[in-house]
Amino acid sequence: MSDQDNNTGEKAGFLRRVWRTVKTPTASWSLGVLVVGGFASGILFWGGFHWALELTNTEKFCVSCHEMERNFVEYQDTIHYNNRSGVRATCPDCHVPKEWQYKIKAKIMASKDVYHTLAGTIDTPEKYDAHRLEMASMSWVKMKKSDSRECRNCHKFTYMDFTVQENRAAAQHQTALDEGKTCIDCHQGVAHKLPEGYLEKYKEVTADLVDTVEIPQARGTSVAASGEEIRGYLASH
Repeated sequence: MSDQDNNTGEKAGFLRRVWRTVKTPTASWSLGVLVVGGFASGILFWGGFHWALELTNTEKFCVSCHEMERNFVEYQDTIHYNNRSGVRATCPDCHVPKEWQYKIKAKIMASKDVYHTLAGTIDTPEKYDAHRLEMASMSWVKMKKSDSRECRNCHKFTYMDFTVQENRAAAQHQTALDEGKTCIDCHQGVAHKLPEGYLEKYKEVTADLVDTVEIPQARGTSVAASGEEIRGYLASH
């Protein structure tokens, strides 16, 4: 096909010539081959993208940065690392959503960590401790807004048998169920050391979310209706 513009007779611009090349099958390649080739390339690209995405969802990747070694040491001293049931919640289990749309958003937000790694924001114990409260508060707000979504991948009121829990835990979980609280309201330091003044900071950063964030009540009549039964059980023990 001529490189000249049909209307003016002048040589077509670069972008127009590229578009003509893309939309017009060549003499040596059939349209079917181009379609199949494009489809195969799409599969390879999509597979490679998912492979890279899942590679960043491993605990090994999470602790590959020097700054995260301190987090990992603290996490190893918690029940989420070693426990009687042998079920371990790894870093991505708690920090990376499973749902696609939330996962991609979390990945985009986490890209700022690259900058802070290069800038050395928390590359010493002293810097880390200085930023600990700020980092914790950002995680609290995120979990408050999502109704502790990652916690609920494993922990749900509807899965709990309050009668086999310790009295204190059963009473607090029933109160949380009745009042519509979310996990992070009581478990701010799940896997990491709590900074000094954490409770006051938690109340401060979540105060303005009360009117804007809806924390849904746990559903399931079998659980909701068990309140009196649980309270009777606790009173008799």
